[in-house]
Amino acid sequence: MAKPSTTRGYGKRSRKPPTTRRLFVELPQTPLRTSKLVLADEHVSDDDDVVANLTQGLSSIKIQDENTDFTDAPPPPRRRTRQSVLVDPPEDKVIRPLTPPRTEPTPPESEIEGEEGEEEPTSTLQPQEEAKGLQVLSWAEICPPGDSIVKIAEASYAEVYRVTNERGTSIIKVIRMSSPIKPQTKTQQKSGLVDEEPHSESDLKGELQISEWVADIPGFVVYKERYIVQGKACRELLETHQAFQKKLKRQDPGRLQFYPSPSRYLDDTKFLVVELGDAGTALEDFELMTADQLWDIFFHVTIALARAEARIEFEHRDLHEGNLCIRKVGEPIPKDERDRTGCFGFSGLEITILDYGLSRAQGDYDSEPVAYDLERDLSIFTSEHAAQCRVYRQMRSFMLRGDRVCLPPEDHKKPYADGIDGPITWAVHEPYTNVLWLAYLYEWMVDNFSGLKKELNSFKRATKELWSHLDPEADESVPGFESASDILRYAVEIGWIDEDQLMGGRDEVEKSILSILAPDDAESGAADRSVRRSPRKHRPTTE
Repeated sequence: MAKPSTTRGYGKRSRKPPTTRRLFVELPQTPLRTSKLVLADEHVSDDDDVVANLTQGLSSIKIQDENTDFTDAPPPPRRRTRQSVLVDPPEDKVIRPLTPPRTEPTPPESEIEGEEGEEEPTSTLQPQEEAKGLQVLSWAEICPPGDSIVKIAEASYAEVYRVTNERGTSIIKVIRMSSPIKPQTKTQQKSGLVDEEPHSESDLKGELQISEWVADIPGFVVYKERYIVQGKACRELLETHQAFQKKLKRQDPGRLQFYPSPSRYLDDTKFLVVELGDAGTALEDFELMTADQLWDIFFHVTIALARAEARIEFEHRDLHEGNLCIRKVGEPIPKDERDRTGCFGFSGLEITILDYGLSRAQGDYDSEPVAYDLERDLSIFTSEHAAQCRVYRQMRSFMLRGDRVCLPPEDHKKPYADGIDGPITWAVHEPYTNVLWLAYLYEWMVDNFSGLKKELNSFKRATKELWSHLDPEADESVPGFESASDILRYAVEIGWIDEDQLMGGRDEVEKSILSILAPDDAESGAADRSVRRSPRKHRPTTE
């Protein structure tokens, strides 16, 4: 993306030595898109800005068809499996299920590894494996007597539950696969019940692949296991489903029920279940009471997205309040006890990003990107049932026009319409979509703040300039951010976040976040490229 020829700075001047200013880049006049075909042919220098390198040259990549064969795709790096609270017993004892797990008949070559007496495999199953090779459980085995199961959300083509037992707590995403189910009753038909369509395995491979890629990046949910659940629902599942629907009706009386009641499950009804680490309370259910919480939630999400942009060219594309979880991991630090300046890291909160059903990422420069083809169902762009629907239109408008103008619903009725690069393709990397969702997050938190008005006003005054560059409806003359990485640079430059706060935790990942802030310049003493977290091969340079 072309940069303006003149230099312009934003915010308060940093008090750090002037040499630190070389770490940051100016904002573009607008987040304009330019032809990827041109960018792909441009020479990329080792001295260029790292994030600029990451956001160029993806024009010729095509969206994978839902029937694409993934078997030839290179598998992600294998790593040790995290403990599952559903299927892994504590190390000091073996807990046997009430009934032995059932496995589907499969050819000998595709049987699950690990017969009785053999050592359990230490790696998660790869997304390329067939569903028939997964362990098959019943709902009674997922939630036996004494365990707790609570429905907490409805995500992109999945229901989300929290399961708790003596081994801990997990989140499970339940996706109905192509299988029989009881027809709707007359009462259900009259109520306008709309059944979420079942999904084929090919629909789910992209999200499972991305779940593997982001699992080791701080700020993203931990991936544990996946398996098949088959059969009629247990009483606990039906009760929590009913309680969840009643809660939604109180919040939004006009909301329709999109997922079939568990009372309609048959013996052959199948679900793919993805087990994830517990991330806490959904943002939509979390009470925002202090400005410190606003600062931390916004910039924890920004940092996580910036890391993922640098590592796998990630775009979430569905980051509403239901796909962010909040968990208290420490006590808030009062202002008079703080040993540093800045605005970040004082609330004691941890933030986790969920649900990659609409996301886009690319594991390696030589591999095809994984991206959900949003053109398959344009209703997401024409719907107006929730505030987030506008962000979907903003994303597609940007893909079509390349500027901030948001096209109305009636302009999103032709699939694969021509944009500035030809027919629209969601495989291309446009990190500005992350900016759009961060703008949505900012506005949502401000509108749903429950604390003292003076706290909110203080936050809004401090971030007035940030919002002017973040606002997707700003005048075209106002510079805008191109990516979450740009927003992070801005925050560090203005002094809200200390560079030291971006270090620690998972060392290899932290090297990736430092690559966002510092260009690779040998004369500056920057770390060698070889220590970067990104598994992606470096772009070849032309002579």
